Amino acid sequence: MAKKTVVVLEDDIDGSKATETLSFALDGSEYEIDLNDGHANELREALARFTNAGRKVSRGRGRPVARAKSSQGVPDAKAVRIWAAENGIPVNTRGRIQAEVVEKYEAAH
Repeated sequence: MAKKTVVVLEDDIDGSKATETLSFALDGSEYEIDLNDGHANELREALARFTNAGRKVSRGRGRPVARAKSSQGVPDAKAVRIWAAENGIPVNTRGRIQAEVVEKYEAAH
């Protein structure tokens, strides 16, 4: 005998039929919420001001922790390259990092 499992999403706000599950995090806690199109748009609009000003955090292989300065007093090259890539700043993938990129990194941190 074959079985078929059907998952029906219910909007966590009003109990209507949900169309998607949204994930978000705040203060170190991660959340998921099932919402219909209207509530999903409402949540995105409410958070837009903050998500536009914030930084995305990579997941998966793990993100290196940016050290403030190495023992020589210069920023960690790996952290600078990651920061530059995340901020759309061209940077050499190997060798010395351009001084203007390091200056921008230090100004941002």
